[in-house]
Amino acid sequence: MDQLLDKRTQWRDKDDSVRTIGSVDILIVAPYNAQVDALSAAIGDRARIGTVDKFQGQEAPIVIYSTASSSAEDAPRGMEFLYESNRLNVATRRSMCMTIMVAAPKLFEPACRTPRQMQLANTFCRYAELAAAIDFV
Repeated sequence: MDQLLDKRTQWRDKDDSVRTIGSVDILIVAPYNAQVDALSAAIGDRARIGTVDKFQGQEAPIVIYSTASSSAEDAPRGMEFLYESNRLNVATRRSMCMTIMVAAPKLFEPACRTPRQMQLANTFCRYAELAAAIDFV
């Protein structure tokens, strides 16, 4: 987080203006209120933090989407909630410049049991196929 807020980190907006990234330029989106609370406690006011519903209609240069589950099987409200394509779409479309998805690798290897689960996993995994993966281990 501190690297994103480094005084040298800048972005160029649609009007071709270059600005330094500040805390108002970062949205952190999580699917669960408990994750939002944990992130808020850890990060404080260094970013705007909330669920997808909170940021409906808002944008920021950088959006960090924290999936908060280790696997589809561990998702507190089930796979249908976590992998729901509208939730992923709203979370990632808030970004004006960069979207960072923080997710465990097992989330991209779900054990689908129904065509609906395959559809949900397909959208989620397609996002991963198009993204550049960064390993922080």
